[in-house]
Order: sequence, then structure tokens, then C-alpha cells
Amino acid sequence: MHIFKNTSYNFLRWRWHAIAVSWIIIIAGIATIWTKGIPKGVEFAGGTVVIAEFNQETSVQQVRGALDRNFPGGGQNLVVQTYGQASDRKVMIRVPSIGGESGNQLSAKARQVEAALKQANVGAFKIAGTEIVGPTVGQELTSKGLWATGLSLIGILLYLAFRFQFSFGLGAVVATVHDILITLAFLAFFRYDMTLNVIAAILTMTGYSTNDTIVIFDRIRENMRSMRRDSLREIINASVNQTLNRTIISSGTALLTALALFFFGGEVMHGFAFTMVIGIITGTYSSVFIAAAIVSFWRSSAPTRAAAHAHVVGAPAAAALPASAARPAQPTRRQKPQRKARAS
Repeated sequence: MHIFKNTSYNFLRWRWHAIAVSWIIIIAGIATIWTKGIPKGVEFAGGTVVIAEFNQETSVQQVRGALDRNFPGGGQNLVVQTYGQASDRKVMIRVPSIGGESGNQLSAKARQVEAALKQANVGAFKIAGTEIVGPTVGQELTSKGLWATGLSLIGILLYLAFRFQFSFGLGAVVATVHDILITLAFLAFFRYDMTLNVIAAILTMTGYSTNDTIVIFDRIRENMRSMRRDSLREIINASVNQTLNRTIISSGTALLTALALFFFGGEVMHGFAFTMVIGIITGTYSSVFIAAAIVSFWRSSAPTRAAAHAHVVGAPAAAALPASAARPAQPTRRQKPQRKARAS
């Protein structure tokens, strides 16, 4: 299947524009995270999650009002949102952890949430699920997540430096860090919770983006052998154009799947699907513009080393030169005088 035929787009022409756009988004994301932070799920922040399933339609405002009136200390710090499909009539109430609360205290909060809902008489309901995570577990998950991300980046750099060249490994790592920062920025913009599902989506899109980058790098390496007389910029542009069909088809199908999860997967899958959508778009964008641009910056746009030592195209052939110039003069050998023939 061919969407594009014989394309010759100059992708490197837009590398500075792409880098500028990326820097704007990253700086805005850092500013948002610095001022507002990224909301953390119960897995990282610790706390108690209670899922209440009602027998009749009950709005989030009714549940929040009941907690504001009857929950000890008020419900200002509680997070209330729908859970699953609207037809399920489920509401999730999350009580954040405060200080070094023990497991018994967190369990007591779950009972306090249930008692507050019963006292407000918002309707018949049952507790469909409860999740309790202490702050120590949240800190351990955060530490392990950071270590896993850092070690994966080091592994990518070492593999690509060994498999290709150091400049290729550096380009892939920079593109991966770029993808993570852009994704975190959009999570901060739209206030999605940082949960284990979101971490799984970030790691998934990181691997997806790296695979897409390696495909382009492999084509660049092949073209560096067959296009020895061309500059590196021309080789990179040709390689990206040659893999453009594959990139669009694979990224497009993955994006359609992520969009289906986002619109039809329910509230539980929103964070995961949103992260995948942003990651797929950013990963494709970084493979084409960021990773290839880093390689071109590192190795410059000079002709390849093999081309520098190759004969210049259009040089006069040896056959067109005079015979004396075509062949170097051979040293003459002295001939010994012939002996006189003996008289018979």
C-alpha cells in the first residue's frame, strides 16, 4: 500500500522550526508543572479510593455535596468523578493521604466516606471497590519508575551506539527525552493524573518511538553506502522520504486504536489513551525532525568520508589524454653491445 509515491520533501529544512516549537511546548510544560504540578494518582500520592455503585442516577454534584456536609473535615480535598460508563452509575471518591498515615487510618477513611453518603441519603448504593495505598508505597513506586526510565535511556544509547554509531544513539536518546517531556507537558496542561496506567502508556510510546527512529536510521545507514557522493543532509532527506509510507501507515493505525480507546474506553482508560495519542503523534514527529536533526548537527552536512576520496564526476578519462600523458614513461634499459659473430 502506497500513500505517497516518489516523495522528495526537504524535512531537514524545517528542523529549526520544529526544534523551536518543541522548546516552546517544553518550557510551557515545565512552567505549568512548577506552578501547579502534575496531579498524582493514588498509586504515587497515597490515599484511599472508594468506588460507589448507585441503584439510580446520581450526579457528581450530589455526592460532593454529601461529602462536604458529612465527611469529617469537609470534602474540599476529596476528588469525586464518574467511574466507567454513565450507565454503570458508579462514582469514584479519592481521599488523599495526609502525612505519614498508617494503613488503619486509611481504612477508616473508606468507612467515613461510606457513612457520609449514607447520612446524606443520596440513594441506595453499594461499595463496588476500595483501594488503599500508603505514602511509603507511593514513594517506592515513584523511585522505581524514575530508575526504570533512566536505565532504559542508557540502554537505548548503548545499543544504538554499538549497532550504528554514537551520533545515532545520541539522536535517539534526545528524541526519547523530547517525547517524554512533551507528553508530561500535555498531561500537565489537561490535568490528567499520573497513574500506573499513564506510566505504562509513556513506556509503551517510548518503545514505539524508538522503533520508528531505528527504522529511519537503518535506511540512513544503507543509503550512506549507496549514496557516497551525496551530502549527509541529502541522504537523511532521502531516507525519511523512503520510509514515509511505512511511518504514516504504522503511526496512523496505532493512532486510530488509541483514539478508539479514548472515546469508547470509559473514564478508566482516558489517561492511558490520552497519553498514547500524544505519544504516537510526538514520537512520529520526533523521529522525522528531532532525531534526524541531531544526527545532521553532530556529523555536519559535509560529504561523506567515502565521497571525499572518490574520483570527481566528469573528470577526463585516461583514454582521452595523449599517449605520453596517459602512461608514465618507462625507464629505459641499457642494451649491451652485441658480440661480433665469430668467423666460422
